[in-house]
Amino acid sequence: MSTPFAPAADRHDRAALAELRARGIHANDIQSLARDQSPFARPTRSWVQHLAGGIDLTARPVDLGNGCFTNAYTLDVDLDRAVCRPVSSPAGFHLRDLVGGSTIAAVSGAFSFISDDPGYQPAEPCLDLTIRDGRTASLPTADKPAFLLHHGRPTVRALASTGTLTIAGHPHTWTGSKHQHQSRPGKFTVFGAANCRIRYRDDPRTGFQRDVDPAANITPRHPDALDCIITGTSAGLRIAALHRGGGTDLFTGAFILRAHRPWPTHLTLGAPVHVTSLDTLNTADIGGALSLGPTAADAAVGHTDAWDQSLGASPFRPGARYARTLLTLNDRRLTLIVLDGAPLTRTFQGVTAEETADLCVKAGFDPATVFHLDGGQTSKIAYTRGRQADVVGGLHYLQWPQHPHQPFRWRGLDGRRLRSALEITTLEEPR
Repeated sequence: MSTPFAPAADRHDRAALAELRARGIHANDIQSLARDQSPFARPTRSWVQHLAGGIDLTARPVDLGNGCFTNAYTLDVDLDRAVCRPVSSPAGFHLRDLVGGSTIAAVSGAFSFISDDPGYQPAEPCLDLTIRDGRTASLPTADKPAFLLHHGRPTVRALASTGTLTIAGHPHTWTGSKHQHQSRPGKFTVFGAANCRIRYRDDPRTGFQRDVDPAANITPRHPDALDCIITGTSAGLRIAALHRGGGTDLFTGAFILRAHRPWPTHLTLGAPVHVTSLDTLNTADIGGALSLGPTAADAAVGHTDAWDQSLGASPFRPGARYARTLLTLNDRRLTLIVLDGAPLTRTFQGVTAEETADLCVKAGFDPATVFHLDGGQTSKIAYTRGRQADVVGGLHYLQWPQHPHQPFRWRGLDGRRLRSALEITTLEEPR
């Protein structure tokens, strides 16, 4: 296939094709992969790699029937010999950037905001709860499970979107905007990027484009409402702006706290905000946290309302095949699984939510204790043995062009730029 992007794109494409061939993936042209990803529809060979003490990575092909398959990559972590911690950044990072030294592996993390409009992005792209290095970065709008470092110990638990906070030293309670509750004086309602609604439109080159309508991406209007826009600073959370009557852009701050009349007089610009509890947990005891996706059991039966709107075309809708990233924690054993797939293939598109639950049962896991992490083209595990970094999952990933005359770029090793991840660090001497 001839392209208008030579010679720079051709040089890049030749290097990409060589890298793919070295991995046993034979494509004729990088640009054609935007329409046909069949070269990636290859069952993996089964293998096991011992990455470090207590950290093992395995690969195996999984037959899904009717000629379809997925490749399953499983990272098993003994938490008596390794540490798993959530990491996040509004600026984002590539998964391979995290591994090296004592950091043996990293896995794509929580669902985050994804749009193809670079000019309209949220100040905090992580959806719902994010605690970053002991500081609350965003609060949940809905009741969701979360992965927490609680008293330094990884744990998974369902969290109600309620809690307490102080503003300028004055105590208040807060509740997520998707939580069923009665508004009353002194109680704040939380809005954020997770309240957005992703829309789709056709595109002749990429197939579709995702974005958000800024005019509709606002808090509900109400004459008695006062929206406090909260942003993070080096000194902690602060009120950065006040907006009466609602209609506040959901992307303007880390999150928005809404009060109703009578408004407390201490709601002033620059007032410090300190989140003191989440559900029944004291935030002082939480070193890091990320909201998780639904359990495999809930996704299989469509109990996913808390996620669907902000993810666009729901990855959990019946029959939809996607690559999946899964997490389960059983006492001191953490298991992270990528079920790989490339959407523009016939036999290797990923797995449905129903198939995911079935595969969990066959692997000996209770689907009610297995949680979805960010999947689709984000599904990836980066790992290292000594100084050599590598990845599994999502090798088909292409960077979409921002302008009509730009080429697609193969970015299978780096993958999509992530906003959060789970980082696995050994407690023993790296191999």
